[in-house]
Amino acid sequence: MTDSITDRLSPEERRTGMSLAAIFGLRMLGLFLVLPVFAVFARDFPGGDDLTLVGLALGAYGLTQACLQIAWGSASDRWGRKPIIVAGLLLFALGSAVAALAPDIHWIIIGRVIQGAGAISAAVTALAADLTREQHRTKVMAMIGSSIGLVFAGSLVAAPLLYAAIGMSGIFWLTGILALAAIVVLLKVVPAAPPPIPGPPVSLLFVLLEPQLALLNFGVFALHLTQTALWVLVPSALIQYGGLPMAEHWKVYLPAVLLSFMVMVPAVIAAEKKGMMKPVFTGAIALLLLVQVGFYFASQSLWSISLWLTLFFVAFNILEATQPSLISRIAPPHAKGKALGLYNTLQAVGLFVGGTAGGLLAKHFGGGAVFAACGLLALVWLGLARMLRVPQRTAAAHRRNAAV
Repeated sequence: MTDSITDRLSPEERRTGMSLAAIFGLRMLGLFLVLPVFAVFARDFPGGDDLTLVGLALGAYGLTQACLQIAWGSASDRWGRKPIIVAGLLLFALGSAVAALAPDIHWIIIGRVIQGAGAISAAVTALAADLTREQHRTKVMAMIGSSIGLVFAGSLVAAPLLYAAIGMSGIFWLTGILALAAIVVLLKVVPAAPPPIPGPPVSLLFVLLEPQLALLNFGVFALHLTQTALWVLVPSALIQYGGLPMAEHWKVYLPAVLLSFMVMVPAVIAAEKKGMMKPVFTGAIALLLLVQVGFYFASQSLWSISLWLTLFFVAFNILEATQPSLISRIAPPHAKGKALGLYNTLQAVGLFVGGTAGGLLAKHFGGGAVFAACGLLALVWLGLARMLRVPQRTAAAHRRNAAV
């Protein structure tokens, strides 16, 4: 009887997962609404005819994320998660206002940089780890990851419609409002955070060089580089090869994301409950590699683009759920914020490098070079993933987390 109870999420864990997923979703909706329309919008915007600047505008958000994730994560270890999350969301709202008022693409880049200064991902995922038992952590991370995927799908449907109704400036204003709404959810719905866990200082060098953490940090860098680089190409490819106007791109995006969830959910359950974390993890990386090969060699058509996008979302959603859960289990309990801060730093570096390098490669060498570079990165990651050691849960860990 006890085992069946501990196999289920508690009401507080369920509320934690749903409310933190909502916070992530509100914030990420603000980011994702920009992706499907910005490259097309920029063509008629001052400075937007330069693909390098377009890629920089898409990836600039990751630049300040990369600089500040560790600091914000460490601060949340010391001063608590919620105050840090509130401050980050306020900065994000400020950056949205700057981008909304921008007279040219350079000011949009500045606005995106300020948005990125609200680097709260580490604090939010650390809070999720604080409020959940170890045996349910991947489920909660999957809830957060799933919300990101659903919001992404919704943004791909809504973005063209919103762009037609309120323009790019209006979309940026909306991103700021959504960030403020996330603050309300944090303060009114998320359960009270536990006090910071005392413990000896953990150096950044340890977090950086610990082999298992380093493997996961490389993985999140590769994953988000690939994601952003693809979005330098996908909207234009759907127009050029798929014959779909911008307002109809949701017909590809929405089914692709929803189908990916149908595969992701049983994969995460198998990883968590049946001890298949490593096979699921490496299989998702292999699928990511296959997607790049498919995009490179397959004939460009609406059906091929739809197929490879669906498979990309399957791999992306599985990896988004499993990696932060593994980080929180490997890192010292009193340094989860710092470890997740470094993890999210590499995520942000991937966003920045993916947008910038994707734009440069597409401009000078064509779209095939983008897929080839992302495929090579996935191949390296797949080779490194063989060294992953999934930590075993101990009785002490169960007792420690049972009080959550």
